[in-house]
Amino acid sequence: MKKTFFAWILIFTAYFTGQSQEYNNAIGLRGGIFSGISFKHFVGQNTAIEGILDSRWHGFQVIGLMEHHNDISDLDGLRWFYGYGAHIGFYDGYYTTWGENTNYTLIGIDGIIGLEYLFKDIPVSISLDWKPYINLTGYTGFGGDGGALSVRYTF
Repeated sequence: MKKTFFAWILIFTAYFTGQSQEYNNAIGLRGGIFSGISFKHFVGQNTAIEGILDSRWHGFQVIGLMEHHNDISDLDGLRWFYGYGAHIGFYDGYYTTWGENTNYTLIGIDGIIGLEYLFKDIPVSISLDWKPYINLTGYTGFGGDGGALSVRYTF
């Protein structure tokens, strides 16, 4: 009885894993001017939340994003996405491009738009995105240099 039960679980898992091109979670590296790690979790069929921890200017920032993913009909595995969110960061002003010798706490809002490709045969996705932001505190203003290439392990 136990062998039959485990055999059915194995068949069920293999069938649905083979049929699905989606994933629930992904973790990986994000490389760009702001480099760091990324974790993405789908909360719905086309909606994901993404957390990013990145560094720059001898500091770091934490970003939370809500993303909406959409298929590109003719290209299997390729999706485009857009979203919005917020960030908080802590930087040493001595190492920044604006050159003031003070520490900064930055709080702001973020947008994101990009493409993601999910490989069929291996649990890996690659995405290329542009993530503009507006700092509301600290060094205020718009920044358009937040784009990156991310490689993530999917599970």
